[in-house]
Amino acid sequence: MTKTDHESLRHMDEEAQRKKKMKWTIGIIAFIIFQVVQALFFVLVIMKFKSPKFRVSEFNIQSLTVGTQASPSFDMTFVAPIRIKNTNWGPFKYGASTVNFTYGGVQVGQAIIPKSKANFKSTKKIDAHVTLNSANLPSDSTLGSELSSGVISLNSQGELKGKVTVMFMFKKNKTSQMNCTMAINTATKVVQSLTCK
Repeated sequence: MTKTDHESLRHMDEEAQRKKKMKWTIGIIAFIIFQVVQALFFVLVIMKFKSPKFRVSEFNIQSLTVGTQASPSFDMTFVAPIRIKNTNWGPFKYGASTVNFTYGGVQVGQAIIPKSKANFKSTKKIDAHVTLNSANLPSDSTLGSELSSGVISLNSQGELKGKVTVMFMFKKNKTSQMNCTMAINTATKVVQSLTCK
Protein backbone atom coordinates (compact mmCIF):
# COMPACT_ATOMS: atom_id res chain seq x y z
CA MET A 1 0.00 0.00 0.00
CA THR A 2 1.29 3.38 -0.92
CA LYS A 3 1.38 6.49 1.15
CA THR A 4 -1.50 7.94 -0.90
CA ASP A 5 -3.63 4.87 -0.18
CA HIS A 6 -3.03 5.28 3.57
CA GLU A 7 -3.94 8.96 3.41
CA SER A 8 -7.05 8.20 1.38
CA LEU A 9 -8.15 5.49 3.90
CA ARG A 10 -7.48 7.82 6.81
CA HIS A 11 -9.46 10.57 5.05
CA MET A 12 -12.37 8.14 4.48
CA ASP A 13 -12.29 7.11 8.18
CA GLU A 14 -12.32 10.73 9.27
CA GLU A 15 -15.22 11.43 6.91
CA ALA A 16 -17.16 8.42 8.26
CA GLN A 17 -16.54 9.54 11.86
CA ARG A 18 -17.61 13.07 11.03
CA LYS A 19 -20.86 11.79 9.48
CA LYS A 20 -21.46 9.56 12.51
CA LYS A 21 -20.93 12.50 14.91
CA MET A 22 -23.27 14.65 12.77
CA LYS A 23 -26.01 11.96 12.96
CA TRP A 24 -25.63 11.73 16.74
CA THR A 25 -25.74 15.51 17.09
CA ILE A 26 -28.89 15.77 14.93
CA GLY A 27 -30.50 12.91 16.91
CA ILE A 28 -29.74 14.57 20.26
CA ILE A 29 -31.03 17.96 19.06
CA ALA A 30 -34.23 16.34 17.70
CA PHE A 31 -34.74 14.52 21.01
CA ILE A 32 -34.28 17.75 23.00
CA ILE A 33 -36.74 19.62 20.74
CA PHE A 34 -39.26 16.78 21.13
CA GLN A 35 -38.92 16.91 24.94
CA VAL A 36 -39.37 20.71 24.99
CA VAL A 37 -42.51 20.46 22.80
CA GLN A 38 -43.89 17.74 25.08
CA ALA A 39 -43.21 19.79 28.19
CA LEU A 40 -44.84 22.89 26.65
CA PHE A 41 -47.92 20.87 25.63
CA PHE A 42 -48.15 19.43 29.14
CA VAL A 43 -47.85 22.82 30.83
CA LEU A 44 -50.04 24.83 28.43
CA VAL A 45 -52.79 22.30 27.70
CA ILE A 46 -53.02 19.55 30.29
CA MET A 47 -52.02 21.57 33.36
CA LYS A 48 -54.34 24.48 32.50
CA PHE A 49 -57.08 24.19 35.11
CA LYS A 50 -60.46 25.73 34.22
CA SER A 51 -63.63 26.13 36.24
CA PRO A 52 -66.28 23.74 34.91
CA LYS A 53 -69.44 25.27 33.45
CA PHE A 54 -72.46 24.99 35.75
CA ARG A 55 -75.80 25.53 33.95
CA VAL A 56 -79.48 24.68 33.89
CA SER A 57 -80.72 23.54 30.45
CA GLU A 58 -84.14 24.05 28.91
CA PHE A 59 -86.86 22.04 30.60
CA ASN A 60 -90.51 21.05 30.27
CA ILE A 61 -92.90 22.41 32.87
CA GLN A 62 -94.91 19.63 34.51
CA SER A 63 -97.49 21.90 36.15
CA LEU A 64 -98.09 25.64 36.36
CA THR A 65 -100.92 27.49 38.07
CA VAL A 66 -101.05 31.28 38.17
CA GLY A 67 -103.25 33.82 39.94
CA THR A 68 -104.63 37.05 38.52
CA GLN A 69 -103.24 40.57 38.33
CA ALA A 70 -105.38 41.51 41.33
CA SER A 71 -104.28 38.42 43.31
CA PRO A 72 -100.88 37.50 41.83
CA SER A 73 -99.36 34.10 42.59
CA PHE A 74 -97.79 31.11 40.89
CA ASP A 75 -97.00 27.47 41.64
CA MET A 76 -94.80 25.50 39.28
CA THR A 77 -93.14 22.06 39.20
CA PHE A 78 -90.56 20.78 36.74
CA VAL A 79 -87.47 18.64 36.45
CA ALA A 80 -84.45 20.94 36.10
CA PRO A 81 -81.71 19.46 33.89
CA ILE A 82 -78.55 20.66 35.66
CA ARG A 83 -75.35 20.29 33.62
CA ILE A 84 -71.74 20.44 34.86
CA LYS A 85 -69.39 20.55 31.88
CA ASN A 86 -65.80 19.69 32.81
CA THR A 87 -63.28 20.62 30.09
CA ASN A 88 -60.23 19.70 32.20
CA TRP A 89 -57.91 16.71 31.69
CA GLY A 90 -58.87 15.39 35.11
CA PRO A 91 -62.07 14.79 37.12
CA PHE A 92 -63.82 17.59 39.03
CA LYS A 93 -64.98 16.38 42.45
CA TYR A 94 -67.46 18.75 44.08
CA GLY A 95 -69.38 18.91 47.34
CA ALA A 96 -73.15 19.05 47.83
CA SER A 97 -74.72 22.34 46.83
CA THR A 98 -78.01 24.02 45.98
CA VAL A 99 -79.43 25.97 43.06
CA ASN A 100 -81.71 28.80 44.18
CA PHE A 101 -84.55 29.90 41.94
CA THR A 102 -85.55 33.52 42.51
CA TYR A 103 -88.16 36.00 41.36
CA GLY A 104 -87.20 39.66 41.75
CA GLY A 105 -84.36 38.69 44.08
CA VAL A 106 -86.62 36.66 46.40
CA GLN A 107 -86.12 32.90 46.61
CA VAL A 108 -89.14 30.95 45.30
CA GLY A 109 -87.62 27.46 45.15
CA GLN A 110 -84.50 25.36 45.36
CA ALA A 111 -82.83 22.34 43.76
CA ILE A 112 -80.45 20.09 45.69
CA ILE A 113 -77.17 19.09 44.00
CA PRO A 114 -75.67 15.99 45.65
CA LYS A 115 -71.91 15.52 46.16
CA SER A 116 -70.42 13.83 43.09
CA LYS A 117 -67.85 14.23 40.32
CA ALA A 118 -67.73 15.20 36.66
CA ASN A 119 -65.26 13.04 34.76
CA PHE A 120 -62.54 14.59 32.59
CA LYS A 121 -63.68 16.05 29.26
CA SER A 122 -67.33 15.18 29.97
CA THR A 123 -70.63 16.62 31.17
CA LYS A 124 -72.29 15.46 34.38
CA LYS A 125 -76.09 15.41 34.06
CA ILE A 126 -78.34 15.84 37.09
CA ASP A 127 -82.13 15.93 36.88
CA ALA A 128 -83.42 17.79 39.94
CA HIS A 129 -87.11 17.92 40.87
CA VAL A 130 -88.08 21.52 41.60
CA THR A 131 -91.20 23.11 43.07
CA LEU A 132 -91.53 26.90 42.88
CA ASN A 133 -94.17 29.06 44.55
CA SER A 134 -94.65 32.75 45.14
CA ALA A 135 -95.69 32.54 48.83
CA ASN A 136 -92.58 34.45 50.01
CA LEU A 137 -92.97 37.37 47.60
CA PRO A 138 -93.74 40.79 49.09
CA SER A 139 -97.09 42.37 48.23
CA ASP A 140 -95.41 45.16 46.25
CA SER A 141 -93.69 42.78 43.78
CA THR A 142 -94.13 43.18 40.02
CA LEU A 143 -95.70 39.73 39.68
CA GLY A 144 -99.18 41.14 38.92
CA SER A 145 -97.96 43.14 35.91
CA GLU A 146 -95.88 40.19 34.67
CA LEU A 147 -98.89 37.87 34.92
CA SER A 148 -100.93 40.31 32.83
CA SER A 149 -98.15 40.30 30.20
CA GLY A 150 -98.15 36.49 30.21
CA VAL A 151 -94.42 36.03 30.97
CA ILE A 152 -92.77 35.39 34.36
CA SER A 153 -89.02 36.11 34.67
CA LEU A 154 -87.01 33.82 36.95
CA ASN A 155 -83.34 33.48 37.85
CA SER A 156 -81.34 30.47 38.96
CA GLN A 157 -78.11 30.90 40.91
CA GLY A 158 -75.74 28.42 42.42
CA GLU A 159 -72.15 27.70 43.27
CA LEU A 160 -70.17 24.47 43.08
CA LYS A 161 -66.92 24.19 45.00
CA GLY A 162 -64.60 21.34 44.20
CA LYS A 163 -61.20 20.11 43.17
CA VAL A 164 -59.78 19.21 39.76
CA THR A 165 -57.19 16.41 39.85
CA VAL A 166 -54.85 15.83 36.89
CA MET A 167 -52.69 12.70 36.68
CA PHE A 168 -53.70 11.67 40.24
CA MET A 169 -51.28 14.15 41.83
CA PHE A 170 -51.84 17.71 40.60
CA LYS A 171 -54.85 19.21 42.39
CA LYS A 172 -56.42 22.63 42.19
CA ASN A 173 -59.51 24.05 43.91
CA LYS A 174 -62.08 25.44 41.49
CA THR A 175 -65.44 27.16 41.93
CA SER A 176 -68.18 27.14 39.30
CA GLN A 177 -70.95 29.74 39.29
CA MET A 178 -74.43 29.45 37.81
CA ASN A 179 -76.35 32.57 36.86
CA CYS A 180 -79.24 31.87 34.49
CA THR A 181 -82.28 33.93 33.52
CA MET A 182 -85.43 32.34 32.15
CA ALA A 183 -88.75 33.60 30.86
CA ILE A 184 -91.79 31.36 31.43
CA ASN A 185 -94.81 31.81 29.17
CA THR A 186 -97.85 31.36 31.44
CA ALA A 187 -100.31 30.74 28.60
CA THR A 188 -98.38 27.99 26.78
CA LYS A 189 -96.58 26.78 29.96
CA VAL A 190 -93.19 26.59 28.24
CA VAL A 191 -89.76 28.11 28.76
CA GLN A 192 -89.79 30.97 26.28
CA SER A 193 -86.11 31.84 26.70
CA LEU A 194 -83.16 30.72 28.83
CA THR A 195 -79.75 32.37 29.01
CA CYS A 196 -76.81 31.59 31.28
CA LYS A 197 -73.71 33.70 31.94
